[in-house]
Amino acid sequence: MTERLSAVFKLIDAANAADPAREVSDGVGRPAALLYGERMSRALSGFAAAPSEELQIAVRGQHIERWKRPRAAYPVGRAGYLQWRRDAAEFHARRLGELMALHGFGADSAERVGKLVRKHSLKTDDESQTLEDVACLVFMRWYCLPFAETRTPDELLKIVQKTAKKMSARGREAALKLPLPPHLVPAILAAG
Repeated sequence: MTERLSAVFKLIDAANAADPAREVSDGVGRPAALLYGERMSRALSGFAAAPSEELQIAVRGQHIERWKRPRAAYPVGRAGYLQWRRDAAEFHARRLGELMALHGFGADSAERVGKLVRKHSLKTDDESQTLEDVACLVFMRWYCLPFAETRTPDELLKIVQKTAKKMSARGREAALKLPLPPHLVPAILAAG
């Protein structure tokens, strides 16, 4: 890892350490956004052999300071959800660009990270698809089962199906290696 990449990671982590939401990991309560970013980076390292610095930054910071733009501040329903996602992606892209500029990354690199975070050209840009695959893998590994506690089995199955459809074949293959309940495996297989 280069010095400038390490410095940007430290800034992302410091920002995410201010998340008021806590999540228990290994028996210790930690800022949820910080833990999410760390999980994303670990998943990327196990999924992509030589990711660019821009992809590494986008993966680590795709949800930087997410709590500052709560979903509850937007209207209920699909339109409100989509507007929240667009606004959040713009915010995340801008914040990452600001942090990158502090450590010698140029405008082109910041623009690239912004495109990745906004998930431009998802199915045609390998790095954008890798970011999506990693996000889906992290969701399935760490957040799917706790999320399931508030959903019926049918709702959970549909969520896993939708998630798997966003993934590449390689991403779905990696998902099948996760410790998932056996009844969710057909939903992943069917997405291919």
